[in-house]
Amino acid sequence: MSGGTAGRPTPDPADGPATSLNPDIGPSLIIEGCAVATVNADGAEYETGHVVVARGVIDAVGPGPAPREAHEAIARLSGGRARAARVVDGSGCLLTPGLVNTHHHLYQWIFRGLAQDKALFEWLTELYPRWARIDEEAVYAAAHAGLGWLALSGCTTSTDHHYLFPRGAGDLLGATIAAARGIGLRFDPTRGGMDRGRSAGGLPPDELVEDMDTILAAGQDAIGRYHDPRPGALTHIALAPCSPFSVSSELMLRTAQLARDSGVRLHTHLAETADEEEHCVAALGLTPAEYAESLGWLGRDVWIAHGVHLSDAAVKRLAASGTGVAHCPSSNARLGAGHAPVKALIDAGVPVGLGVDGAASQESGMLVEELRSAVYVSRLRAEAADPARALDARAALRIGTYNGARLLGREHEIGSLEPGKCADLALWRLDGLGHADIADPVAALVLGPPAPLKLLTVHGRPIVEDGQLRTADTVELARAARYASLRMKGRS
Repeated sequence: MSGGTAGRPTPDPADGPATSLNPDIGPSLIIEGCAVATVNADGAEYETGHVVVARGVIDAVGPGPAPREAHEAIARLSGGRARAARVVDGSGCLLTPGLVNTHHHLYQWIFRGLAQDKALFEWLTELYPRWARIDEEAVYAAAHAGLGWLALSGCTTSTDHHYLFPRGAGDLLGATIAAARGIGLRFDPTRGGMDRGRSAGGLPPDELVEDMDTILAAGQDAIGRYHDPRPGALTHIALAPCSPFSVSSELMLRTAQLARDSGVRLHTHLAETADEEEHCVAALGLTPAEYAESLGWLGRDVWIAHGVHLSDAAVKRLAASGTGVAHCPSSNARLGAGHAPVKALIDAGVPVGLGVDGAASQESGMLVEELRSAVYVSRLRAEAADPARALDARAALRIGTYNGARLLGREHEIGSLEPGKCADLALWRLDGLGHADIADPVAALVLGPPAPLKLLTVHGRPIVEDGQLRTADTVELARAARYASLRMKGRS
C-alpha cells in the first residue's frame, strides 16, 4: 500500500485486487444461547440456537447449544489455542445475517442538514455547487465516517454510488475503497458518471459532467484495479451512470456493453420522482422503465435505486427481466418522492433490497432503521390498507439481508446463516429497556428502537463488539468528518 491523503492508506494498483479473505486464515467462533433468524429459504428460526464458524466460514447453524464436538473441532482449527477459538454467550440476543446496504452516496456524509425542505430536483440544484468542490481527502473522511456508522447499525456489506468526479479532485473511488478496508466492511462501490449537463438539457451544471470516453475509461480502470471476482471477495466493482436526466443514451448503451464484457453489474437511479417520469416522457416519449428497457438496462445483472413511480406494466417488466430494486424508504420520505410499491414488486418476483441512500437526504444513515421504515411505508400505501397485503417484520429482515445480497450477486456467499457462507453476522442485544418486553425477537429488532450490537463480524472478524467500533476511533472519525464538512462549506 502506498501513502495517501492525510496519512491514510490509498489502494495501490501494483497491489492487485488483494481483497479476498482466505477461509484458511479467518477466525473461528461459536455463538450460542441466542435466538437465531437464519433467513434461509425455509425461514428457519430457533428460540435458542447456535452458529459455529470455522476459519471465517459458517460451519453449522442449529437449535440449542453447540455440540461439544463443535467446541473441540474449533479448538483444533485454532491450533489448540483456546483464545483463538472464541465462544460468545448470546443470551438475551438475536443472531441474524449482517445487513446489506444496496444504495448509498458516501460523500454526502459531510453535507448533511442542507436543503431540508426541497424536493429532489430543487435539492440537487442547491447542492450541486457544494459538491463541485469535493476532493480526495474530503471523500475519504466522509466515507470513513459513513461506513463506520453503517457498521454500528448492523451493516456488513455496503455499496456506494459515486458519480461526481470534479476535475483535479484526486482518486475519489480509491478513497472510498481505502475507507471500507479501514472499517473492514465488504464493499461493492460503483464507478458512475454524468455526461449530460445543463447545456445539453441535463440537470447538473456543466462543470460537474465528464465526457463519455473519460467515464468509460475510468470504469474500465476501476474494474482492472479493484474488482475481485473470487469467492468471498471484499471488493466488487459495478458501473453506474447516474440517472436518465444526467446521462446520454449512448453512455448508457456503452456502459452496459462494457459491464457485460467485463462481468460486472450495473446500477442507476430510476423512477425516483414524478418529475423524472415527466422529464423522460417529454424528452424521450418513454417512461423511465421503458427507456431503460430500450437501452438494454433491464436484466439480472442490473439493480436500480428507488423505483418509486412504477406502473403495473413497469413492475412486470422488472420482474420478467430479473432486475432488482434498492428500496430507500427514509430518503424517499425526506425528499417527498413517494412510496415505492414494495409489496407489489416482491409479489411479482422482483428482487428488492434496502438502501439508506446518501446522508444528505437521510441524515440518520442507520441501516437497521430502514427495516422499520420499509414496513411502515408498505402499510401507508393505499393498496395496503389490509395489513396482510403489506410487508411484515420478517419480510423486512429478508429484504435487508438475503435480498440485498441477491441484488449484488452475492446471495451464494452472504445474506443468510447457512453452512458454507461467509460469517457476516450481527448479534443484536434485545435484553435492554427498549426491547426486553417485545415477545417476538424479530419484531423487536425490526419494529423496536435501533438495537445495540453485541457483536458484528465480517468473515468472522469482529468489527463491532459491545456497541463499540473495533476498527476505528469514532471520535477521530467525527473530528475528520467535521473538519471536511467545514472545509467544504468554506470553499463553496
